[in-house]
Amino acid sequence: MLDNHQKNIATFIHLSTFCRFFIPFGNLIGPFVLWIANKDKSDFIDQHGKQIINFQFSILLYAIILGTLTIPLFIFKLFNMIDFIDFNDFHDFHISIGKPSPLLYIGGALGGLMIVAFIIELALIVRASLKARNGESSHYPLTINFLK
Repeated sequence: MLDNHQKNIATFIHLSTFCRFFIPFGNLIGPFVLWIANKDKSDFIDQHGKQIINFQFSILLYAIILGTLTIPLFIFKLFNMIDFIDFNDFHDFHISIGKPSPLLYIGGALGGLMIVAFIIELALIVRASLKARNGESSHYPLTINFLK
């Protein structure tokens, strides 16, 4: 039988991912510390702790993959337009904007995908914390199970 204390701990484990806004890698450190301290108290807390940690590691892995695809596209475009700003003795200063390349569009689309994924991640965390508060189990989509 679940008591309110177990539900609250599971809820706070999910909500501790918002530490990322104050502490670097707080989205991994916060849930991990709370889970380690409380995983032996109940299977409910253990299950929710593993779920959020697996989800955060999966999100980190997906962000690294998207970042390694996106950043080189912007760098290639930057080096292609090395004459973006021309200085001629500071008398004739002009900026020449060339035609955008497909690399810029692909990189921008991947960057936009990262923003949409971030918003979806926040919504999934709130949903899972509400389920934990109600004593229900939750499952994050597209999660790789690092901890079983």
